[in-house]
Amino acid sequence: MSEAPGGPRTLTIVRQEESLGAAGDLDFAIELLQKVKAGEVGPMLRLYRPVPTVAFGQRDTHLPGFDAAAQACRELGFEPLVRKAGGRAAAYHQGTLVIDHLEPHRDAIAGAKGRFSFFGELLAQALRSAGVDAAVGEIPGEYCPGEFSVHGQDPEHPAQQVKLIGTAQRVVAGGWLFSSVIVVENSAPIRAVLEASYAALGLDWDPATAGAVNDLVPHLDVDAIEAAVIDTYARYAQLGFGDFASLRG
Repeated sequence: MSEAPGGPRTLTIVRQEESLGAAGDLDFAIELLQKVKAGEVGPMLRLYRPVPTVAFGQRDTHLPGFDAAAQACRELGFEPLVRKAGGRAAAYHQGTLVIDHLEPHRDAIAGAKGRFSFFGELLAQALRSAGVDAAVGEIPGEYCPGEFSVHGQDPEHPAQQVKLIGTAQRVVAGGWLFSSVIVVENSAPIRAVLEASYAALGLDWDPATAGAVNDLVPHLDVDAIEAAVIDTYARYAQLGFGDFASLRG
């Protein structure tokens, strides 16, 4: 892993034990970003497991099949939301780990692309440390395609690659929010809701690219991946732990 951008730092890890609801979880990340930029709270990692959600991109809402896609999500037990970031629809549930990394920065825009590269590799390294053959880069036919997605390779079928982590970033004057979703367990419902959503939207993709960490390394679970992420982040920053309840005051 390359050197951390901006030099040594301290991060407070905050575990959110229960979801605030699909919309509430996304909205709270934006609230935290405002607090970080204002200096009310310091740099942090917020870790949580979300309720079943499909986060559509802004472009998806302009397609004629959007309403049908949203209804398909509801029928499959996922709440459809529209995120402010770009990209296409992405799905997640309690078998995934969401990491919201927030830091203040005087010129947050300047380092935006570098953060995608750096943290993509950091998270790939975390998966490799847990035994997953992981790398950074878009794979053909992936859902919500991105240059810095993290994918894994099936050790028994090396030609089969699956997307494991999607990342997104929000930058404001004075700070940034880098969000990552790691799909760890129970990929079947995610694949099913993406198939239904993308079909309604009329978007082509390869459902075989939708998978989870434990499709590749069966004994791994969310707790194991969370531990691997924290261990890997310890090379990037000095870590401490905080209380989630204190952020909601």
